[in-house]
Amino acid sequence: MPKITIKVDPDLCIGAASCVTVAPDTFRLNEENKAFVLDHGEEPRGPVYERTIDVTEEEKETILLSAQSCPTLAVFLFDEQGNQFFPEV
Repeated sequence: MPKITIKVDPDLCIGAASCVTVAPDTFRLNEENKAFVLDHGEEPRGPVYERTIDVTEEEKETILLSAQSCPTLAVFLFDEQGNQFFPEV
């Protein structure tokens, strides 16, 4: 199963919650309306803005769609080698 790293830039996040709508098992909003990353549905102790998780191809596609839905491009995705694949550089 491939691993991806998901990072949310809280300074860019405006709390639109589109990532939460598209991938509710991966993202939640904290009390400041900033998105944070869940560990496949497990509530972390406090908001975690970066997490590396194992994903299926379907989960990876859903997470990519959620990142693409962000109006401020506050969600960054990296492959197992640490190469950023969204937003494209």
